Amino acid sequence: MLAVCIAGGVETAEAKSYEKLAFNPKEAKQAVLTMPSGEKVAYTAYENIFYVTNVEDSVYQTLNIYVPETLRNGDATPILIRTYIGGYMATTAKSPSASDATGRALKEGYVVCIPGSRGVNSTIDRNGKTIYTGTAPNGLLDLKAAIRYLRYNDAGIPGDAEKIIIDGTSAGGAMSALVGSTGDRPEYDKYLRKMGAAPTSDKVFAAVCYCPITDLNHADMEYEWLYGCTNTGVRHLDADQITISNELAAECPAYINSLSLRNEAGNLITADNYKDYLKSFLIASAQKALEEGCEIPDTIGIIRYSEKPDLGDFPVRGGNDDGRGAPSFGPAGMRPMFNNKTDYVTDIDLDRYLTYVATVTPLKTPPAFDQYGVLIDTPTPENKVFGNEEGVPSNFTEFSLRHRLHDNAATLGKDLMARIYIMNPMNFISENARSVAPHWFIRHGAKDRDTSFLVPINLATKLKNSGFDVNFFLPWNRPHSGDYNLDDLFTWIDSISE
Repeated sequence: MLAVCIAGGVETAEAKSYEKLAFNPKEAKQAVLTMPSGEKVAYTAYENIFYVTNVEDSVYQTLNIYVPETLRNGDATPILIRTYIGGYMATTAKSPSASDATGRALKEGYVVCIPGSRGVNSTIDRNGKTIYTGTAPNGLLDLKAAIRYLRYNDAGIPGDAEKIIIDGTSAGGAMSALVGSTGDRPEYDKYLRKMGAAPTSDKVFAAVCYCPITDLNHADMEYEWLYGCTNTGVRHLDADQITISNELAAECPAYINSLSLRNEAGNLITADNYKDYLKSFLIASAQKALEEGCEIPDTIGIIRYSEKPDLGDFPVRGGNDDGRGAPSFGPAGMRPMFNNKTDYVTDIDLDRYLTYVATVTPLKTPPAFDQYGVLIDTPTPENKVFGNEEGVPSNFTEFSLRHRLHDNAATLGKDLMARIYIMNPMNFISENARSVAPHWFIRHGAKDRDTSFLVPINLATKLKNSGFDVNFFLPWNRPHSGDYNLDDLFTWIDSISE
């Protein structure tokens, strides 16, 4: 009986603490955003809201909510969360911008939420000691807690918390992928409970992922397997770097094969045919660019003919009915221009094309992500995010641990392995997985070399194979960037929200 009373007392105290998370509609201010066209968008702002009860870092653990004067669909209006995470660094809760998806969302009548979150550069002073607050998975947990805040206050906050759409770029794109694939997963419960996150769901309706820097514990091998063709040319690696590159590349085929991915025709994708699969997306991107009037030089590996090609096991699907040529998944439709004079892109000399990509922006040196202590001592942001609260970086792959300059006997501890696991969305995507958002919009520029093309393609393909709605494309000549072609993005958002 005593145990029951104690438990009841704890629950009562805990419930009382959640009262701090109640949304206060009176704390509002009116503002106007001027769009590039000159149009004025009036909105109500609710700012500097703490989304957990146990705030560790008051600089970052807040969110802002922006409600347009006219909601698109009343209380059923979707809520766009825009995270400004980049390089796995901390970000404060920001105001809407006329130049990205936040301003466009307000213009279109959607509710906008912009949360802050901790990252590799966020610190606090604890008893005279500097504590790094943004190690994995804290940045992700902050986003989950912000989502829980919106859901917990769904009755008071305008918009529909059942239709939350999260948008991020680069490391923020990775966070979008993680949020989109791990809704309500028990692996995060102990962390969220400790933070004082609201006791409700953190699942989202859709994830928008621009150039996601994710699948980190396989990203090094994928990078070298793809870009190894440039090692002695434009990349100019030295002998030690080439050795590391070759060893990493040799580990990639087994990983590709382990994914058991299938193309649109249902055929198995293996390391033997993967580059043909990749080429099908690049061909579609180049073809769409040609149709839109872009001039593409033959010197970068694009092969064109005047007859429609047969792509064999990698068929090209038609585009959407909106006339933009954006596919629901896979390559865009290869339809001729109205004057029937557009060439068809039939093939790509992939090595030549990758050399072009590497010429535009120099490639990363191997290992691209887990480089700490391998050939050089400089840590990457990814090494820092897997570090500890004292700010000491950490390796996160067995490969880099084996190749450390100063300590090749180190191992991945149990706690670190658990943190690595919950920072990879690929671990949570499976058929009928309740944790996964039903809708996905994934973009990675066709000349973006910040991670391998394999990373977004694998993510999109695994999601599609698992039965989820995926809109994926490699926009032509687009570098590492996000929130571009907002017409396409909001046409898609409109389509899934109706």
